[in-house]
Amino acid sequence: PQPHCSRDLLLVCAMKMGSSAVALLFLLALSGPASSDGALANPIRKVVTMLQDMQTKVTEEGKKEQELYDKFMCYCKTSGSALSASISDASAKIESVGASIKSDSEEKALTEANLQKDQDSRAAAKDDVSKATALREKEAAEYAKFKADSEANVAAIAKAVAALEKGMAGAFLQTPAAGLVRSYAMEKAEVTDSTRQELLAFLSGTEGSDYAPQSGEITGILKQMGDEMNKDYSDATAEENSAIENFEALMAAKKKEIASLQTQIEEGMERIGNLGVELAAMNNDFEDTQEALAADKKFEKELEEGCATKTAEWEEIKKTRSEEMLALAETVKVLNDDDALDLFKKTLPSASSSFIQLQVSTAAQKAKALQMVRAAAQKSKRPQLDLIAMALNGKAVGFEKIIKMIDDMVAFLKKEQLDDDSKKEYCEAQFDESEDKKKELDHSISDSEAAISEMEGSIEQLKEEIAALDAGIRALDKS
Repeated sequence: PQPHCSRDLLLVCAMKMGSSAVALLFLLALSGPASSDGALANPIRKVVTMLQDMQTKVTEEGKKEQELYDKFMCYCKTSGSALSASISDASAKIESVGASIKSDSEEKALTEANLQKDQDSRAAAKDDVSKATALREKEAAEYAKFKADSEANVAAIAKAVAALEKGMAGAFLQTPAAGLVRSYAMEKAEVTDSTRQELLAFLSGTEGSDYAPQSGEITGILKQMGDEMNKDYSDATAEENSAIENFEALMAAKKKEIASLQTQIEEGMERIGNLGVELAAMNNDFEDTQEALAADKKFEKELEEGCATKTAEWEEIKKTRSEEMLALAETVKVLNDDDALDLFKKTLPSASSSFIQLQVSTAAQKAKALQMVRAAAQKSKRPQLDLIAMALNGKAVGFEKIIKMIDDMVAFLKKEQLDDDSKKEYCEAQFDESEDKKKELDHSISDSEAAISEMEGSIEQLKEEIAALDAGIRALDKS
């Protein structure tokens, strides 16, 4: 029982290491013809060599996978650092832009309040100009009337005095000038009632024609009235001139005030417009930064989860590979052990034994090997297995040629496996790169769509502000 146990153990160990062809080769090596002790040592050595080759292959695969894992973790580290920096910058930018928005909003509100105040002051100044102009026109009209009346009255009194001095009082009383003097004496002359009565009696002709002008009483009264009229006219002229100077000074001050207010209003409106544009841009930038920050945080979380998943997978791969390497090492140790070699020699028949003494005849071994090859050929559909099956089915071909054919097929399978591994690594790398590019493109498309939407909103807002500014400018032009 022990020899069969040892043989089955080696076969199972070899099959566990990953290749049905190795198990088949091992079976054929154990069941081949035995002619000498040296020949008996050759099959187990061949199996040991194949297991050692598998160890080398597993080690090389581990190195390649380690390189890929290191590259991926480097990507996780660098991308994570870049994302952390981006998130930190975005957070700082949001705080800074938010403070700027608050500051500009307050400045805009204050500028609007000052603008309204300047507009009210300009309206008040224009109202003052209108009132002062109306008053000046009224005063000028009153002065013009007073001037005309004064000049007529003074001229009439002068005529009256001249007529009296020449003794032509009767002729004077028949002139319109006498009527003017009479009206002035009745309405405006500042004399005593007795003097007014005496003057009116003369002007009415009730004094008699024998009035003696040499007495000079009426003449004195008239001269006094003329002097008072000249004085009143001079005072009124001086007052008018002073009013004109004050009015001109007031107009100059108000025009200067209105011009200054107009400049302040235009500057205020321009500043409000600029602040509106800046606020719109900062609001858009604020929203863009918030969206970018949210996207970066989301991507950072996905990256952390992906890297953590990859790390867990890598730990499982390392554990599996360690178990494979341990199984290979233990199998090689068992095969290289002296007790195992002695047991293997005892299992095979000696050189003096006949083929009949073997537990399994050569024909039975061929039949079993043929069955295994056919089963493998049905699964893999490889033409090499069909050739081996034909060789096993023939009678002239020995196990040496069959083993060589199996060796050739194993070498071909190794080459194919290497090619498949390289393609697999390349494809995995391409898949990872494509997935990263897709994420970046999706992120870029999302940012672009958000930016387009925000820019459209900003354009509409700017159009409204431009229309408001245009309306304000037109209102200023009209005023």
